[in-house]
Amino acid sequence: MNQNTDASDNKNSNIKMIIKRFRKHKLAVVSLYFLVIISILAILAPLIAPYDPDEVSMAFSRPPSKEHWLGTDQIGRDMFSRLLYATRVSLFVGFAATIISSIIGVILGLIAGYFGGIVDIIIMRITDTIMSFPYILLVLVAAAIFEPGLWNIIIILGLVDWPGAARLVRGNVLSLRETNFIKGDVVAGMPNRYILFSEILPNTIGPVLVYATSVFAISILDEAALSFLGMGVQPPTASLGNILNGAESITILTGKFWLWIPAGVLIILLVVSINFVGDALRDAIDPSAKE
Repeated sequence: MNQNTDASDNKNSNIKMIIKRFRKHKLAVVSLYFLVIISILAILAPLIAPYDPDEVSMAFSRPPSKEHWLGTDQIGRDMFSRLLYATRVSLFVGFAATIISSIIGVILGLIAGYFGGIVDIIIMRITDTIMSFPYILLVLVAAAIFEPGLWNIIIILGLVDWPGAARLVRGNVLSLRETNFIKGDVVAGMPNRYILFSEILPNTIGPVLVYATSVFAISILDEAALSFLGMGVQPPTASLGNILNGAESITILTGKFWLWIPAGVLIILLVVSINFVGDALRDAIDPSAKE
């Protein structure tokens, strides 16, 4: 009973220490608030958006006004409403792809690092093979092979981004495997599933969370790039990338700023904010950081 209480107290103390260190990064705190606000707005898009994002009107390419805060596009759709729904889609793509890649990477990294031998060799050679290809080329080829669409893009990004997580987890497992508490579990006859997911994984989750933030940011950029090229989320579904797709002509770039600047600025702010949070989280979790 006392051991469980001590363990719980230590866990709470570590969490408080991480939060304290994180708060020292002012830009990260501001970025976190920004991400929370944007996420809430995106989730509540059906309630907040003044118009249906696919509703066509006779107000073609109108500049921002009281009726349309961010103007309208070439076929009269309200840009503010489309931006809310586009943010929702882009965040979902980034989040879902990060979850998929993290789960695959963590499981394969745990197996490779803990069991070693031929299993480790096979998993690491597959990982090295995937990482040997230029990342953007691999994404583009996969997107070209499969039919463009929301779920296909999520699956592609999830399957391309896992090798980094696998290598990270494997490295941590190799060091944890030699610690006394893991050796004690092995001697005590604890099942491998318990050792992997109850002992090793909790001590690896910090670096994985930090890595996941970078994957989240990269996935948002990749979705935007693929949708801009017409290989990602397809109209009429709005995403930040396919909103930018409408700004290909010089006329729109120079004379109709409301069609592309809001989406472009939002992509930049999202990616920069996620990276700030990730950097602060890395410093907060780092045990060598000073209090």
